Amino acid sequence: MTPAITLDELLAWSCQSSNFWKAHLDANPALLALPCGIGGATDVQALVRHIWAVDLLWSQRIAGLPQVDRNTLPTGPLDALYAFHLEAVGNFRRLLENPAIDWNEGVPLDSPWLPPEARRPSRRKLLTHALLHSQRHWAQLATLVRAAGFPSGFMGDFLLNSALQ
Repeated sequence: MTPAITLDELLAWSCQSSNFWKAHLDANPALLALPCGIGGATDVQALVRHIWAVDLLWSQRIAGLPQVDRNTLPTGPLDALYAFHLEAVGNFRRLLENPAIDWNEGVPLDSPWLPPEARRPSRRKLLTHALLHSQRHWAQLATLVRAAGFPSGFMGDFLLNSALQ
């Protein structure tokens, strides 16, 4: 056996983190208005929108589904933003459950900020990127709210991921 972390396990970790932040922000809605300069966001709600909208957009791209125009997505409330995450998770799970998916197939990206050699990553690489993207931002959010005097208790370290033994 080759020791490895599966995409299913990374998805479970992502869901665990998203569920934590959804519950924490539901319990502390004033945090949504906290100023934030992460990922171009002006406040925490905009950062959360960015995280879950990117989940949705990557899930659609990896699955070959039509991509929603990011500019048409609602900016709130929190439940509407969380719906992006839930839709993305459904897309990711359908992909992971489909034995016909070629995870090494390249997916063309038309992002001018990417160097040409990085514009056709595999589905596997894109899903890994999407799941690690959200984790990175959740860690940044934990630091932001702690520095603002509102520690969250977020335990997002992979070591504490209950999906993996």
